[in-house]
Amino acid sequence: MKKNFLVLLTICLFSLSANAQMEEYKEHKPLSCTSIMVGKKASEDGSVMTSHTCDSWYRTWMIMQPSKDWKENDSVAIYDGRMHTQSPMDSTKMYLKGKIPQVKHTFKFLDSAYPCLNEKQLALGETTISGRDTLINSNGLFKIEELQRIVLERCSTARQAIELIGDLVKKYGYADAGECLTIADKKEVWIFEIFGEGKDKIGGVWAAQRIPDDEIAVSANISRISQIKEDKNTFLHSSNMYEVAKRLNLWDGKEEFCFWKVFTGGNYFGEKKNYSTREFFIMSELAPSQNLSDTVENLPLSIRPDKKVSATQIMRLLASYYEGTEHNLSGKHLIPNPKRKDKEGNIVETEPDSIVSPFSNPWMRPDEINMYYAMGDSSMKNIRTVSVPWCAYSTVIQLRDWLPDEIGGVAWICLDNPGESPRFPIFAGTDKLPQMLQICGQHTFREDAALWHYRQANRLATVRWGRFRTTLEKARDYFTAKGQREMPYVEATYQKLLQEDPQQAQEMLDGYVGDFFGATIVKWDELARKFWRETWTGF
Repeated sequence: MKKNFLVLLTICLFSLSANAQMEEYKEHKPLSCTSIMVGKKASEDGSVMTSHTCDSWYRTWMIMQPSKDWKENDSVAIYDGRMHTQSPMDSTKMYLKGKIPQVKHTFKFLDSAYPCLNEKQLALGETTISGRDTLINSNGLFKIEELQRIVLERCSTARQAIELIGDLVKKYGYADAGECLTIADKKEVWIFEIFGEGKDKIGGVWAAQRIPDDEIAVSANISRISQIKEDKNTFLHSSNMYEVAKRLNLWDGKEEFCFWKVFTGGNYFGEKKNYSTREFFIMSELAPSQNLSDTVENLPLSIRPDKKVSATQIMRLLASYYEGTEHNLSGKHLIPNPKRKDKEGNIVETEPDSIVSPFSNPWMRPDEINMYYAMGDSSMKNIRTVSVPWCAYSTVIQLRDWLPDEIGGVAWICLDNPGESPRFPIFAGTDKLPQMLQICGQHTFREDAALWHYRQANRLATVRWGRFRTTLEKARDYFTAKGQREMPYVEATYQKLLQEDPQQAQEMLDGYVGDFFGATIVKWDELARKFWRETWTGF
């Protein structure tokens, strides 16, 4: 009974401490969000891909905002605080920053904390790259999530999105810290990085670089753009880029201009590098033949993968925690065990040995790591994995120009830790999402919020990872395979129905999304009951 009580107590503490764990990591500047980009010739099926892990305690509710026609003098409100609301109708701690003129028609889009996909197959990923404090101007109108919303309402291509953001921040001002957007359409994918112009200076400074069609790239909270060429096929940048750098004494005008050095100075650990473990790990996994080094100052922004990349591989990489490398915490030998028994059962002194802790998992809290370190395990150290337990939601988005936009754009969504949760599809043409997805579960336990139906099983599996991981990962991978296996049928059926009865095609698409999502909820509720029972009874 005492053992079971301690296990349950550990579960509660783990769930409550994920926020504290994130706060500790944030002392090193933002360690939230990872985005992988894939050009169309680098992907297995010819799709363009971008992705995102929203690794913070932002809202998990999401809805499809419908397309709409507007009157000539209509305006659109720009807000701050939507990231922490509880539902589409909630306005708590949300305030109006200003308004801009509305356009005649806005597109339908998936409204997540960081809006991510519209009906024209324009998709966005995001990572915070911080930058120098001297660049921030909180008086600007736009934060990055509101720029994403406006872009998805108004743009059809990545280039249009980049140009619109440039126009908006020049006129109304950028108020956020340094941000990276990974912007993709049916043809190409770009990495876009933006900063403010400085205190009380309305505007923004930015640069964008196109990822070659046959390459992949990664952004994980660090500015990645280096040298910029005056070639609009590959590079775009704000007209004030060099002026801002000189005015704020970030560049003397003589040295070679390096975007990440000028506007950030390096990564969040004070190293003069344009990458961290996550970028290095993911790029090395996709292109091992390149023998990348993590001792160099500048890792290439993009590289050609050894093999064509599938959406399933991107999902796997966003779920990774460096298993098979020296950085993996799961399965390490943690508990000193200096005494053994001989054949007669007598305890004998031996050289120090160790056993694997049943509580060993990839996402141990800093206090747990410190405890094991104090017990003699010098290999234990805090390290930021790709997947993290404080993730709100994650997307892997495929854009496919050979299909109708409604079915060609698909966002594979998971809530909570990507290393544990299943993914379900939301299409660019989806009209309605299940009610459970329209409720945020970040700030309180709510059975009507989808997040908690995943989180209960995930937290239980985490604290007994050695025992439960096989069951959980098998279920997670089942839904990954199910989605890929069924996609050709869904695509063919939708296109057939679209020719015969568009309304029936829409109902089929919405129904498939709802059924797929519902199946993941049922399975994770089943896993939670199983894990609770086995944790309590031991069998």
